[in-house]
Amino acid sequence: MSSDQVDPSQAKEEIRENVLQTLRSIYDPEIPVNIYDIGLIYNIDISEESDVEIKMTLTSPQCPVAETLPPEVEQKVAETEGVTGATVHVVWEPPWNPDMMSEDAKLELNMF
Repeated sequence: MSSDQVDPSQAKEEIRENVLQTLRSIYDPEIPVNIYDIGLIYNIDISEESDVEIKMTLTSPQCPVAETLPPEVEQKVAETEGVTGATVHVVWEPPWNPDMMSEDAKLELNMF
């Protein structure tokens, strides 16, 4: 591999870091913590073509942003550097619960 070629696994890791940064900039309007740290993102899959597929959930099926948050996530991830396209699938299994939050999110919400 010449010095001007990018290792595919390195490129994928850079895209993953960019996507995580994007996800950490998106907030559920009712919770002052980003959607990644609150545990709404279940899976991020990046194809060889740099298409990103995300499985995410919401805090409940009756979530007020159920119609707007997933399309917002899809749009913002699609606009992320290195990403050629994005698809978001909302899943309900396993159901979200507060144990899925990162330690930082729990600290932010005083849930210790």
